Amino acid sequence: MDEQVEIPTVRLGCQGLEALKQLPREKIQLATKFGIVDYSHDRVIVKGTPEYARSCCEGSLKRLDVDYIDLYFIHRIDTTVPIEETMGELKKLVEEGKIKYIGLSEASPDTIRRAHAVHPVTALQIEYSLWTRDIEEEIIPLCRELRIGIVPYSPIGRGFLAGKAVVESLPQSSFLGGLPRFTGENLKKNKNIYFRLQALAQKHKCTPAQLALAWLLHQGDDMVPIPGTTKIKNLHDNIGSVKVKLTKEDLKDIADAVPPNEVAGLSINEAFFHTKWRFSNTPPPKVPTE
Repeated sequence: MDEQVEIPTVRLGCQGLEALKQLPREKIQLATKFGIVDYSHDRVIVKGTPEYARSCCEGSLKRLDVDYIDLYFIHRIDTTVPIEETMGELKKLVEEGKIKYIGLSEASPDTIRRAHAVHPVTALQIEYSLWTRDIEEEIIPLCRELRIGIVPYSPIGRGFLAGKAVVESLPQSSFLGGLPRFTGENLKKNKNIYFRLQALAQKHKCTPAQLALAWLLHQGDDMVPIPGTTKIKNLHDNIGSVKVKLTKEDLKDIADAVPPNEVAGLSINEAFFHTKWRFSNTPPPKVPTE
């Protein structure tokens, strides 16, 4: 990253917003994002026009009741708008003091480079976990070249690597039941992956979720995973992952236990899958006319 900045790892709900008002603002690193207008099981609408970027930012400032946002992410890339236009407006918001740092989410290598040329990108939020490792060949080296921090989301595989749908049943209302990796023959195949991870976790005297997070944390100091949870117990378990120490041999054993080519099914539904980094190139910048 161009400047050292602690990336926040806690999502704010209504209670969090109340807590925000009670704490010294300078002690808080606040992140939020914009870009997804609407979504359903078969479509995702993304908007990245300069006007929309500004209106979302100013709306967030008002709702959060703060003067600035520390880290403002483009949640998904609008492939109909040149990234230079979106970044240009975010650069103006930085200059106005409304945001401090700019982040991208699920951006392609070309989009990352072009965005970074307009204004330094501080962080890239992107899916990365033991069973989703497609960013290792291109994205991670590029981020390290440009000194961009990496914020892996779904670092426990949407709970699967903690045992969801294997040793812990899914509530009928859970959206996970509709995801390809959690259903039918895919689920049967993927259960073998969980049991291998569980065996290694027992060896390291930790939970499978802690082992999955520890593996990720050992990938580099530029990795700041954001596991989501609604349970205090799981929050404490996640924090405990920093105490799990792994050698190079351990890391190889863990990675070998979850071969990417054995993972069955897409990590998310088709609509969201097509908003991921492989599909996130934008049109070239418009050439100014005389």
